[in-house]
Amino acid sequence: MTAEDAVDLLARLNSHGVDVCVGCGWGVDALLQEQTREHSDLDLWAPAAQFERLVVALTEAGIDQLFPWPGDRHWNFVVHDGARWRVDLHMYEPLPDGSLHFGSVVDGVVFPAEALAGHGLIAGRPVRCEAAEWSVRWHTGYPPRDTDRHDVPLLCERFGIELPEAFTQREQGPRVG
Repeated sequence: MTAEDAVDLLARLNSHGVDVCVGCGWGVDALLQEQTREHSDLDLWAPAAQFERLVVALTEAGIDQLFPWPGDRHWNFVVHDGARWRVDLHMYEPLPDGSLHFGSVVDGVVFPAEALAGHGLIAGRPVRCEAAEWSVRWHTGYPPRDTDRHDVPLLCERFGIELPEAFTQREQGPRVG
């Protein structure tokens, strides 16, 4: 997905009153205020209460196909248009204390609203994105992928965040002998 595709889609969502926050790869690049790698999708956090408006805006853009991945749930799933646009949706609910809930009632995650209060730029246009500290945190807890090994050190260096241990360990090849 190009930067122009991303900002066009964000503008469409905004025109429908959908309050999204950019996450993952484009969120990292927004924080860094430059595109540092190619992106296959646009990860978006959105309030579950705005789901209907979100679906209308995505459908008008031609993004109307569910793209199932193992582990998808009704609060986190991928939609696409069959060609250039793929969107990974992360639906959350605000709680009475101001924090946000993501996931099921049984094993969901609660985090502060500040986690989605970052600000950055995509193609020179202001966007709301994950806060740097939270973006780093959400890239841990699983074996780092190549994109994580690219994104996390850039965020840590730019924002003075300690590099997580999983990113300081050298990958070991097969043992010989």
